[in-house]
Amino acid sequence: MRAAGFVVALLGAECSGKTTLAQQLHRALQQQGIDGVVVDEALRTFCCERGRTPTHQEQAGIAQRQAGAVADAARCHDVVIADTTALMTAVYSEHFFNDTRLYDHALALQRRCGLTLLCASDLPWQPDGHQRAGAHSRAMVDALLRVALLRSETVFSVISGSGAARLSVALSALQGALSKS
Repeated sequence: MRAAGFVVALLGAECSGKTTLAQQLHRALQQQGIDGVVVDEALRTFCCERGRTPTHQEQAGIAQRQAGAVADAARCHDVVIADTTALMTAVYSEHFFNDTRLYDHALALQRRCGLTLLCASDLPWQPDGHQRAGAHSRAMVDALLRVALLRSETVFSVISGSGAARLSVALSALQGALSKS
């Protein structure tokens, strides 16, 4: 079987289909008999529990919770599908608070992932309660994320399109990465 703890990181600006893709990939792994799990987005959980977006001072804690949840899952499952990583929190910290202090640690963690999939912002934007800033910030967050990945020399695949085509591209990237692990 594959090495335990292979992490698939889904990144992308708000409303780029990360959560949907995470669930679809998980179902596909289950159908193949592969032990996999989805690690939910800590930021989404935070916003739902508190009914608000985080303050500047809460960003580091959210990044730590995300990283911890991914690490915990990697100890117990063959494949972990991370519905974002600490890198997204670092990007949001820069975008909303002009704070870049979370990048070094987040990028070090990101480089440990077995596969990084960047969900393109080509899906229609939809409101999502307290978490989403608006369609106007999506392009800026996407640009910051791409710059961070490129500067850190993190290898990533861009996942675009919709529906079955989007899933097919992601599955192809995942199967290729798993076959090399």
